[in-house]
Amino acid sequence: MSAALLTAGYAIAVAWWLPRLLARLTAAGVSARLGLMAWVAAMASVLTCAMAAVQFLVNAAIANWPWLAEAVCRSVTGRACAAAVYRSAVFELALSVAAVVAAITAAALALRYARRVRGAQRRTRAHAEAARITGRSLSGADLAVVLDDPQPAAYCVAGRPATIVVTSGAIAVLDAAQLGAVLAHERAHLTSRHHLLLTLTRGLAASFPGLPLFTQGPAEVARLAEMCADDTAARHVGRPALLAALLTMGTGQPVPTAALAATAGAVATRVERLIDPPCHARQARNGAALIAVAVALTVATCLITAFASQLA
Repeated sequence: MSAALLTAGYAIAVAWWLPRLLARLTAAGVSARLGLMAWVAAMASVLTCAMAAVQFLVNAAIANWPWLAEAVCRSVTGRACAAAVYRSAVFELALSVAAVVAAITAAALALRYARRVRGAQRRTRAHAEAARITGRSLSGADLAVVLDDPQPAAYCVAGRPATIVVTSGAIAVLDAAQLGAVLAHERAHLTSRHHLLLTLTRGLAASFPGLPLFTQGPAEVARLAEMCADDTAARHVGRPALLAALLTMGTGQPVPTAALAATAGAVATRVERLIDPPCHARQARNGAALIAVAVALTVATCLITAFASQLA
């Protein structure tokens, strides 16, 4: 029982309090890739300890059923709980029903998560297939199709094969360099399999709606994934073309690269970090802090589960 309480307490503490620290460290996207790693490490740590807690609890219940029955009985009625009560068939039946209900609840959460993940994957594959059927191939761009829509937009859809969708509205306002930047951004998403991270984290948010780590995590993972794709695209096509593409897609009007300086006063975080990238010293400090968090989570998970195993 002590092992289950230890691992469960750690999981709850991390899921409740760590998002505040992670949100501060990743707010500006200084080290987007490391920030993404830290959020994923936190979720993995919580899930690992939560599953360990369930296992320890089940093992304790099986190995010490009479003691568990007595502990539950005395926690409810105090010293008035006699052996004739907690050893009775009625009491043990009630305790068994409670254990079964708990097990069914855990199984239902796992099933709900699996269904959401499978459903999201089916919808994604269906959307990719529909886009390939209704759209036309974009000349000179593998996996890219053009859909007729006046609203500028571009996104990638995982599938077999994966598909990059660009609307005719985007084609109308982007020049060749900017279109190349948009395609490089979407290819970065596909190469890094960001869609899998988004699907998994959104499933966790639906399964554990009361825990801040899982409710805030999907939005943070999505934001950092966009920044990671920005960084990859910028290395391939350069920052000016990517910045111009982001502003053009956001405004729906062609934005020449030379005009970027005039618009730098009021832009989104993604554009701000590309216009004014952090200095190397700040990147090093922020990256070191995020690595320290990820390492601490990994070490703490290993130590707590090992210590809990000794207690069990």
